Amino acid sequence: MKKTTGRKAVGQGAEKAARPGQIKVKSNSKTSAAARLQRETALHARTRARLERAEELARQRSEECEELKARFEIALRGAAIHAFAQDRDLRYTWITGPYGDEAALRMLGRTDDELWSSPEQQAVIAVKRRVLATGIPEDCEVSCIMPERRALFALHIEPVLAPSGEADGIMCTAVDVSRIRSLESEQRRLTEDLATAVQRYEFALRGSNVAVFTQDTDLRYTSVSKPLFGLEPGALYGRTDSELLAGARAGAIVALKNEVLQQGEPRDAELRIETGAAARWYDFHIEPMCDIRGGLIGLTGAAVDITERKEGEAHLRLLMRELTHRSKNLLAVIQAMARQTARHAGSIQTFLERFSARVQALARSHDLLVQESWHGASLKELVRSQLAHYLDREPDQLLIEGPDIRLKPEAAQSLGLALHELAANAAKHGALSRPEGHVEVRWRPLADDGGIELFWRESRGPKVSMPRRRGFGSMVIEHNLTRSLDAQVNLDFAAEGLICRVAVPGGQLVAQKPG
Repeated sequence: MKKTTGRKAVGQGAEKAARPGQIKVKSNSKTSAAARLQRETALHARTRARLERAEELARQRSEECEELKARFEIALRGAAIHAFAQDRDLRYTWITGPYGDEAALRMLGRTDDELWSSPEQQAVIAVKRRVLATGIPEDCEVSCIMPERRALFALHIEPVLAPSGEADGIMCTAVDVSRIRSLESEQRRLTEDLATAVQRYEFALRGSNVAVFTQDTDLRYTSVSKPLFGLEPGALYGRTDSELLAGARAGAIVALKNEVLQQGEPRDAELRIETGAAARWYDFHIEPMCDIRGGLIGLTGAAVDITERKEGEAHLRLLMRELTHRSKNLLAVIQAMARQTARHAGSIQTFLERFSARVQALARSHDLLVQESWHGASLKELVRSQLAHYLDREPDQLLIEGPDIRLKPEAAQSLGLALHELAANAAKHGALSRPEGHVEVRWRPLADDGGIELFWRESRGPKVSMPRRRGFGSMVIEHNLTRSLDAQVNLDFAAEGLICRVAVPGGQLVAQKPG
């Protein structure tokens, strides 16, 4: 009995001892679950907070993207740039541009083939498809009819690549280049006009004796249109007048140019410029040259070669002096002619005829001299002019032969008057008074002093005899030629015809030009 009770006691004690342990285990499980729940709740809260932050960040990024997109579209519209996207079928998926949403709504969702049909647009569609096929950007130009005008657009086409690397669509920008092309066309036209004007300007300068030049403030030549001072343009560049003309010879032109630089006013002057052994006259017009801000950068000028004009003026002054001198001599000759003609004339009518003929002979010599600017007269032309009346009437009666000789003015006058007297005497008393008569006029150079020997030979005319008295004609032929020209004159009244020999010294001839 006791043992049984003892076992029960032991068992009961054991049972009682185990219960507290069991209660303790259950308490720990509840605590662990609560802890896990708390941890999961905290983790969920943190995750939710991160999600909220991510959503807020995404919302902010989205707003920023929208703002950037709006700014981008405003910038494109403000720059008059059209931008659009198309898919692989060339269907418009996004459009922005200066014409706002109305044009975009009309085009969104439609393809190029549905919108455009002109050959020019079809060529652009072909370029877009090529970009889709190759993935290489391209540029082209296309003309479009806009609401207010026809416009020319420059297109830049970029492929939009998918993750696989293939083109999934295109992104394009279209810039209105109508005004740029118009300005380029206008610029080309103006450039061509300018080139034409420059060509005409250069042609005009080449055809004239005007040299246009520019110089810097140190008076160094920077441009020259044609030779100046006997030097080619290349020899003038970078050099000054003092270097080119050697010191004192450049003094006048350098002083003129310095005056223009200092006073800033144009100047004109005619200057004689000595270049080596020669000297030439130039008419200078010089002006200051300024940049676009008005600052002095040098001078520009034009030099007109007036050497011939100056020489002509000098020759004209010489002619005027000569004319005064010769007019006095001519009046003296005419007075002498009048007195001698009157002395040997039997009547007023005879006087008028002879005097008029002699004045006309003198005038013919003067005509030849005037034609040659009083430099001299051709002996052949002088003979033909004095015998013109007989050459026109009976040319076979006259023979004129001799080399090309030019007489000085005084010799031409005196010899012309002598030829007239010989012809008048032949027509009245000699070979020209008969149809079968013949006159030869020949001349040849003289070797001793460079002069000439002239022969007047008559034949087949009336028999000639020595005149009982000498008239005005003989005086003109013998005394006047001897006195005025220092010539040797020999009159031979041979029975078969008059022979006159005149030896004119070389000092009465115009020197022949070599060659």
